[in-house]
Amino acid sequence: MPKYVYDFPEGNKDLKDLLGGKGANLAEMTNLGLPVPPGFTITTEACRHYLSHGRMPDGLDEEVAVHLTDLEVRMGKRLGEAADPLLVSVRSGARFSMPGMMETVLNIGLNDQSVLGLAKQAGNERFAWDSYRRLLQMFGRTVLGIDGERFEGALDALKGDREDVDLDVADLVRLVETFKGIVRDETGREFPADPREQMRLAVAAVFSSWNAPRAVLYRRQERIPSGLGTAVNVVAMVFGNMGHDSGTGVAFTRDPGTGLPGVYGDYLQNAQGEDVVAGIRNTVPLQDLEAIDPKSYRELLGIMATLETHYRDLCDIEFTIERGRLWMLQTRVGKRTPEAAFRIASQLVDEGLIDLDEAVRRVNGDQLVHLMFPRFSAGPGRRRLTTGMNASPGAATGRVVFSSARAVELAAGGEPVILVRRETNPDDLAGMIAAVGVLTSRGGKTSHAAVVARGMGKTCVCGAEELDVDVHAGHFTAPGGVVVNEGDVVSIDGGDGAVYLGEVPVVPSPVARYFEDGTAGSELVAAVDRLMRHADSVRRLDVRANADTPEDAARARRFGARGIGLCRTEHMFLGDRRRLVEDLILASAEEERQAALDALEPLQTADFTGLFAAMEGLPVTIRLIDPPLHEFLPDLTELSVKVALAGSAAPERDRRLLGAVRRLHEQNPMLGLRGVRLGLAVPGLFAMQVRAIATAARHSADPHAEIMIPLVGAVQELEIVRDEAARILAETGVDARIGTMIEVPRAALTSAQIAEAAEFFSFGTNDLTQMTWGFSRDDVESAFFGRYLDLGVFGVSPFESLDREGVGRLMRIAVEEGRRTRPDLKLGICGEHGGDPDSVHFCHEIGLDYVSCSPFRVPVARLEAARAALLDSDSDSR
Repeated sequence: MPKYVYDFPEGNKDLKDLLGGKGANLAEMTNLGLPVPPGFTITTEACRHYLSHGRMPDGLDEEVAVHLTDLEVRMGKRLGEAADPLLVSVRSGARFSMPGMMETVLNIGLNDQSVLGLAKQAGNERFAWDSYRRLLQMFGRTVLGIDGERFEGALDALKGDREDVDLDVADLVRLVETFKGIVRDETGREFPADPREQMRLAVAAVFSSWNAPRAVLYRRQERIPSGLGTAVNVVAMVFGNMGHDSGTGVAFTRDPGTGLPGVYGDYLQNAQGEDVVAGIRNTVPLQDLEAIDPKSYRELLGIMATLETHYRDLCDIEFTIERGRLWMLQTRVGKRTPEAAFRIASQLVDEGLIDLDEAVRRVNGDQLVHLMFPRFSAGPGRRRLTTGMNASPGAATGRVVFSSARAVELAAGGEPVILVRRETNPDDLAGMIAAVGVLTSRGGKTSHAAVVARGMGKTCVCGAEELDVDVHAGHFTAPGGVVVNEGDVVSIDGGDGAVYLGEVPVVPSPVARYFEDGTAGSELVAAVDRLMRHADSVRRLDVRANADTPEDAARARRFGARGIGLCRTEHMFLGDRRRLVEDLILASAEEERQAALDALEPLQTADFTGLFAAMEGLPVTIRLIDPPLHEFLPDLTELSVKVALAGSAAPERDRRLLGAVRRLHEQNPMLGLRGVRLGLAVPGLFAMQVRAIATAARHSADPHAEIMIPLVGAVQELEIVRDEAARILAETGVDARIGTMIEVPRAALTSAQIAEAAEFFSFGTNDLTQMTWGFSRDDVESAFFGRYLDLGVFGVSPFESLDREGVGRLMRIAVEEGRRTRPDLKLGICGEHGGDPDSVHFCHEIGLDYVSCSPFRVPVARLEAARAALLDSDSDSR
């Protein structure tokens, strides 16, 4: 039979797939000799069986019983024993960190008898009853599915203006009876007094929480596979709520916000772990522990150094002090802001813990994008309301909302919003995703809001204590009596914690300036520069840019582009030139058509000359005109109304134009007369563009022209245009590659034939995705994509990240069969996926030569191309 349960000494940090991150790291700390409470882990395999079959796997109960008995022997007490009870926590722990998304139940084993034994053994009656009410509250919400507001409301009613630590024994005894009544009213049964039943039900609830809506949403946001399941850790309880010589805290071995070394974290006396992350009481900085408990503080610093050296990374640590004794409850590689990620990676290289290859692996393109976002500008005119804790950096401006549902609603309409709460909880995840920033009046830098926002790269200000947030009334009150209502605009600065009324102007980030003009100076920019230089030295994929103007091309080159992978010539026919296109369409004779083409050609020549100058010495791939001609014509309805209203006075040109618009009108123009079809249907159009390219090349210093023929579905189409283009190039003495864009499924499937006529392929994955899926992005993204994401049809939009199974398979076929025909076939991608990190990795995997993306995303593609190469070499070495 499979082994479903592992004692901590049986595991290690490399067993995360089986034991989850928390279980694997508890095992690792145990084996390092650190003070970890004894316990055992139930594997992710057991969870997957439970979720698939609706029941625990055969033999699991017996296996758990054996390990529980061993735990009881080690602790010298039995679970829930009346005289001297052993209590345990039941905690989730998935392969990837999902902070607050799944469930935990503390104090399993308490009932009306064992609470008395706990009080006697601890010599602290208040502590025992406080622990009992916590069990009832957590068990009721997590295991029995009772609305947590029932318990919170009862607790708030009892506290009044007091803090929870001010409740005395009589208050807590009364609260326990109230909570048991809530359980009875809501479930029709008594709270289960049998400790082993409590544990069984808690384990099942933690398994089930893997598929809780917030956990599903978080996995989708973070692209965590849904089939992994969670492990469950059963751990002997240690208590931070036994008085002022006890407490609980969270520590980071470096600042996860900035990456700077130093003592960083939060501590809360006389508290259990959920008090810290929930922001129920405001914590004190971890440094204050030195005065509160010097011995534990020194021991904690030593353990932090041990863990960072052992894991060779920033570590996030949860700990409890029970009557002066330090216990380690968890460690994991800590989530961090993008700024911290680059700084820490560079620092660890300097400290000799990792090499530059590993440093590049530890940062990613999404983090780099966030570093390139603008920051608030300094200067007068800003009305500061208050200052909180700078939990996650960035600059965010938006309308205030007080509920997750409202945040989602407004964001869906394109409105930037700031989610304001007293403190967030896991149920706020959808609103946090939708918001551009998060502001809370409670909680510290390790609260739920701070940890989740940092993981997402969202701007967050926490613990703004001067704000009186009234969620139900829909407003908050700032110092001086300033009332900010829902819908008002505020700005929050995650760099210094400032909260401003109204919109604050922004300035470019120093990282963006570095890419623009090489400006250095800061430690962060130096770290980015160091890692980007190394990335360029190890990547195999080249990176080009999608650019249509000399200005865009020059910017792309400054950002590190090694050429243009897509110049969309249709963008050159807009504005004042639109009338020349209209002349071409209205031409009724060869002379008129040629006159229109002759007028366009010098303009195109100037366009291409500018591009060749900006990209001197680098390849410039120019796509011949692609969209349908109707896009260059007036709207049919508007023109019809204009002509109708003018009647007989309508200008002749307008009447002729209306006839042309009607003649060219298509029910589905994106599948109609466009691309290569347009070039074949309108004589001279593509020839004019090729002559312009050739003329520009002849007058440029070091041109590397590539002519791309769009929307080819049959090799015969390509051959006709190629032959004409080759003739013009030969006549002008210009050397240029001729290739095609693979954006029609048939082109991918017949790539062996098409490669006979093409010197390069570039995958136009925007259209290839539309045609493979059979829907238009413009029409369906707002219509049903949200529903498809909710239902799990999509894990992520196929227009955001490549659909590997469908579109990706077509690309693989085209690569393999195209290169079989022409081994030296140049292969690239120029759809918007060229700047998506996951898609860049796929392009490396299937053997493309380059990716092309917007200028702004060129640095992202450079970094991810390097990470793809390094991860590929890792898999080869294994």
